[in-house]
Amino acid sequence: MSTIVITEDVSGPAYAELGTSWSIERDPEAWKSRVLMQSLLADAHAVIVRNRTQVDQEFFDGAPHLKIVARAGVGLDNIDLAAADRAGVVVVAPLGANATSVAEHALAMALSLSKRLIASDRSTREGRWERMPTQELGGKTWGLLSAGATARATARLARGLGMRVIAYDPYVDPDSAEIAEIGIELAPFESVLAASDVLSVHLPHNESTHNLLNADTLELLPAGALLINVGRGEVIDELALLNALNTGRIGGAGLDVRAVEPPEIGPLEKHPHVILTPHTAGVTVQSQDRIGRILCEQIALVLAGMPATYAVGRHSVPVTEVAS
Repeated sequence: MSTIVITEDVSGPAYAELGTSWSIERDPEAWKSRVLMQSLLADAHAVIVRNRTQVDQEFFDGAPHLKIVARAGVGLDNIDLAAADRAGVVVVAPLGANATSVAEHALAMALSLSKRLIASDRSTREGRWERMPTQELGGKTWGLLSAGATARATARLARGLGMRVIAYDPYVDPDSAEIAEIGIELAPFESVLAASDVLSVHLPHNESTHNLLNADTLELLPAGALLINVGRGEVIDELALLNALNTGRIGGAGLDVRAVEPPEIGPLEKHPHVILTPHTAGVTVQSQDRIGRILCEQIALVLAGMPATYAVGRHSVPVTEVAS
């Protein structure tokens, strides 16, 4: 019987069902130890990971029987796809499965900041009755960094509020029918920043996006703009963001992701115009159920000798001999 290894805190009905047909070894702390990881990988035919397991060349070198890696989420920062391709291993990710979850989280953060909900709740609980005017989002402009699945879902919600939506994504076809149907305007990076009353980040972290939002680029935003990050924390220079918050250039920030996770408590944790959540934008009951069912279906297909339909690397079926 093929062995499926789960190296992080991944669980749910779909995985339990998968365990009725395949042998599952689960250790949610395995990602912390290379030694433990290697012992688990020795007999693994499939591995399920979240974002903490480093799926690199060493990972594949220690997994001689591996056929498929399933990412319980949509970010691929921790997976070396080139190494997977060289090893002939299928990598699957349920792209788009948590788009609604992320979009609702981004909108909730923007509304909370614009309506001062957290500050108002706190002051009212403390016995004050501070009736201060807040801001409407309707009629304003929501900017998107990326026009991928989570950004498109966010755009639909923003459009529902009567907002103009503008996006920067050089990899998206400007003639895309879906982009036009949603009502997203594509524009250059600087133009998107300059127009955005709310700017949400949906980008992965790589060399080109590292500290993309820094002291210089944050200055392009309109004074008092709201910044929401539901992509990757490393896209934002946190010191530059703190300075922009302190000067009022940025009116508020909602950060679901951080440059270091979990972060140490610092000035951003204490700032009155910052909302923080622990990388949970994509984690809802519904999204986790969708993700689990997709991944388990993909693993069952590959272990049965059939091609994966959610492959994100070169291979949809495992290859035992791969040219270097």
